[in-house]
Amino acid sequence: MEGPTGVVFPLTDGTRSTTALGRAVVADALRAADPVGARSAEHETNWRHGYLVHFRRLVEAGLLSRDAAVTIARDGLAALHARMRVVDEDGAEHPLDDVFATGAGQPPLETATVTGTGDPERELSLPYRGRRLRGDALHRQLDAWVTAGVIEPSCAEAVRAVLANPDWLDLRDQRVVVLGAGAEMGPLPSVLRWGGDVVAVDLPRPDIWRRLLDVAHRYGGRLHLPVRSGVGGDDQALAAGAGADLLHRLPQAAQWLLGLDGRLVLGNYVYADGATNVRVAMAVDALTRHLQQRRDDLALAFLATPTDVYAVPAEAVAHAERGYAARGLARRSLRVLSGGRLLHRNYPPGADPGINDSLVPQQGPNYALSKRLQRWRATVARDAGATVSFTVAPPTRTRSVLRNRALAAAYAGAHRFGIEVFDPATSNTLMAALLVHDLRTGGGPAQDHPWRDEAYGAAHGGLWRVPYAPRSALGLAVLLGLGGARV
Repeated sequence: MEGPTGVVFPLTDGTRSTTALGRAVVADALRAADPVGARSAEHETNWRHGYLVHFRRLVEAGLLSRDAAVTIARDGLAALHARMRVVDEDGAEHPLDDVFATGAGQPPLETATVTGTGDPERELSLPYRGRRLRGDALHRQLDAWVTAGVIEPSCAEAVRAVLANPDWLDLRDQRVVVLGAGAEMGPLPSVLRWGGDVVAVDLPRPDIWRRLLDVAHRYGGRLHLPVRSGVGGDDQALAAGAGADLLHRLPQAAQWLLGLDGRLVLGNYVYADGATNVRVAMAVDALTRHLQQRRDDLALAFLATPTDVYAVPAEAVAHAERGYAARGLARRSLRVLSGGRLLHRNYPPGADPGINDSLVPQQGPNYALSKRLQRWRATVARDAGATVSFTVAPPTRTRSVLRNRALAAAYAGAHRFGIEVFDPATSNTLMAALLVHDLRTGGGPAQDHPWRDEAYGAAHGGLWRVPYAPRSALGLAVLLGLGGARV
């Protein structure tokens, strides 16, 4: 059986071990800021289940100072780039950082542009529970979410700024590159709805491109797509010839993007199952660094998962504490019945900042590493002066989540604990509005520490402000969700 090609894990004792990579990268990221934590990660014997504490430690060690957080991010990225490999089409293996030299002979892609027939919208509106909220109705919903602890106040402030400046929605002055253009959480539909230019990158799969072309025709923007040489004609021909494979033909995609005019906003919305997620995430990071070295106007955009570890403001801790105190009797009863395993408080009283640990074991260490390296890239790029949009997105009923039975059940029962799970259309529109805010404000307000950059504008669905540590309520949420599904 032939081995994988494209971006791959390094060989460790004859196998391409995801565990060995994750353990080594976390240790290297911690080594300068937290040597004890680095040794602990190196000696972890059960990485598949033990990774949780080490990913939390990456955040805690970064709180020592701004320099500590930036060092962890920089060293984590360096460890990944030093270790990851690329196998070319002839089976020869090379360092990842040589990918753009070793793959230079790949045939060039051309650009096809599709202009929509709709009228560009110049007012922000948000689809929500069967309605389209705008104006006062949207303001009231933002108020309700803030009061319930579903979004941070800074998220509402950012959306209100976009509401107050509808001309910001006109993104024709830049080209929003959507890596993973078919993703449910991406901004492609909204940017096209507002009349902007989208540069779409996704796999050469006709079903993806047929769907994207349908969206492009419906709205008032322009969709630019990579196509094989000589491809043209109707939608059927375009869909059959479109696509760029970041995992296996990264130099081809890079060359195409470098040939585009105008300011690029490189948006990372890629996802794949299992270990492939790390491979694709690293391909995107190699592409990001390659473009940064050649275009000094490149802006970056990321959507962060809410199921990770974050430092959170004291106001979020206080909100959670009020809820914890209000649920005293019911909480104590469940804790006694569970032998103390359930419903731990979310934070120590008065923590400033608090540490919200919403990692979900079912998602696994590869998912955690894929998302963490994006956070590291955002931190390093922002520290270097780049415009970066990094926003924590809410829990969302995406297809990838609902495929996991336990996660789907947990999401179905989450509302019992004050967590709101969003529909994809609501999430991707809200996140697109926050992207607009960040692009129009140079990445949002300047903060004194990377954890505050990550906390700004967060739409975490309530995970930061609920009374209980999310994992201590996860089992109950699953049971309640399964019970609800059977009713």
